[in-house]
Amino acid sequence: MDLRQLRYFAVLAEERHFGRAARRLSLSQPPLSHAIRQLEEELGATLFTRTSRQVALTPAGTALQREAKAILQRAADARVLVHDIACGRRGRLRIGFSGSTVYRGLSHILTAMRTEAPDIKVALREMNSAEQVEALLHDELDAGFVHLRERPEGLDGILFHAEPFVTCLPVGHPMAATPDPSETRLIDLQHEDFVLFSRTVSPDYYESILAICRTAGFLPRVRHEVRHWLTVAALVAHGAGVALVPQALAGSQLAGVVFLPIPPSPIQSETWCVWKASAPAPGILETFLPQVRAAMKDLHDRSLA
Repeated sequence: MDLRQLRYFAVLAEERHFGRAARRLSLSQPPLSHAIRQLEEELGATLFTRTSRQVALTPAGTALQREAKAILQRAADARVLVHDIACGRRGRLRIGFSGSTVYRGLSHILTAMRTEAPDIKVALREMNSAEQVEALLHDELDAGFVHLRERPEGLDGILFHAEPFVTCLPVGHPMAATPDPSETRLIDLQHEDFVLFSRTVSPDYYESILAICRTAGFLPRVRHEVRHWLTVAALVAHGAGVALVPQALAGSQLAGVVFLPIPPSPIQSETWCVWKASAPAPGILETFLPQVRAAMKDLHDRSLA
């Protein structure tokens, strides 16, 4: 019993006439009659009573009509499902991100995905950059937002956003009273304790901050290393030190800290949107990436405003 036989049977069961059923199926009457005989032989049951004037369903035929409708509908649903998944209109998208990505347009991307592809279920996993790279290479994520200075080997990606670092100071800090960028001198922080993003968690961030301070004429006195940017800001708010953080973190509006610009530097905080080079879900990525590019443009436009 195959889907072709069931379709022939279902049409004949509706039409109750071989000629009309054959015309609906765009074939001649003999192939239809042959297919119905094959089906009856395979099932060991008579499905129709035939007279010169009419065709009627037997009780066995009536039972098969119900089942055939359900089977054919399931087959049609399966075709639509598979096609939608292949085209990126349905499925599950696993996205890795770090906490600061929330302030870099991630919410806009998620809103756009809900609008453009409501049948794609987005699953977020908060992970640091190194963890995301490992997860992507082992097919545990479909895409990620990592903070690195270049695209990792084995991954495809686009530079999502680049932004300057800013100082993060406790509210009562003397430099907090002079928010003019021309008066913000990093060398004035050389004797301060610094709170840094952990070197083991994100060596790129760590080295970037050291390089900025080195250019300013000193090496920071690193007192604390933590795993999350919000923890960096929270420790600064509680007087544990000062920090250099990506500009996006200023959008967190955390109490107890101020964010001041520093003199322009070629060293910036870069966020890459990456995915495995041999991605297992290209259809979904083709739906996802236009939303990422739209968020990139929005971030760029806002930075120019």
